[in-house]
Amino acid sequence: MIEIQNLHHRFADGTRALSGIDLTVPDGELLLICGPNGSGKTTLIRHINGLLKPSSGRIVVDGLDASLATAEVRRRVGMVFQDADSQIVGETVWEDVAFGPENLGLDSERINARVLSALQMVGLEDHAEKPCHLLSGGEKRRLAIAGVLALEPTIVIFDEPFANLDYTGTRQVLHQIVSLNQQGRTVVVTTHDVEKIIAHVDRIVILQSGQVKVQGSPERVAPELSKHQIRPPCYSILGGRMISWLSD
Repeated sequence: MIEIQNLHHRFADGTRALSGIDLTVPDGELLLICGPNGSGKTTLIRHINGLLKPSSGRIVVDGLDASLATAEVRRRVGMVFQDADSQIVGETVWEDVAFGPENLGLDSERINARVLSALQMVGLEDHAEKPCHLLSGGEKRRLAIAGVLALEPTIVIFDEPFANLDYTGTRQVLHQIVSLNQQGRTVVVTTHDVEKIIAHVDRIVILQSGQVKVQGSPERVAPELSKHQIRPPCYSILGGRMISWLSD
């Protein structure tokens, strides 16, 4: 689904952010990308949907070069940013989710169907007419997810999805991430809060200084986290398995 080949990126001031990233993300994978501050996580995921252009190297998404077919790639790749407020553009929940489909030029019937489906998927259908500014932090994050889902992407990327959320909000957003992956979507997550999602991911990639340092299964990579300045999960083990935050 995603192929990243020898990706390099320098910012205008000369700062090198990514240095030779090679990474393949297969269809349907739930991938966790983690690393210390300044490791290049956000820079990397912004290349996947064409928000940033490589200094050199190539990114192919569903057979499309992300640098050459930016509009098509963005239809396939939905991005949920860390600051949910930055993605909210409507006065009400319904208006906000409708914004994306409206800009695709869809007719009203298809727009309404997409909005209702997206709100149902995130459990906000009863808040359709609620002003966005009255939502809780967790509800705003779920609204941002709904706005992305209304575009019907095949890949969804989450940048620090648990930031500034309380326990309830974290569980709600984690449930959405897991559900999307179970529905068959490819999901990429960057987060410092590794323990909140580690029980659900297929693979972990550790970035440091703009390079892939370690990648593999959660069981293999978890012992390496602290070596790369990442807080290891304080998880419990039951029957040899990591306990999910979604467990009662």
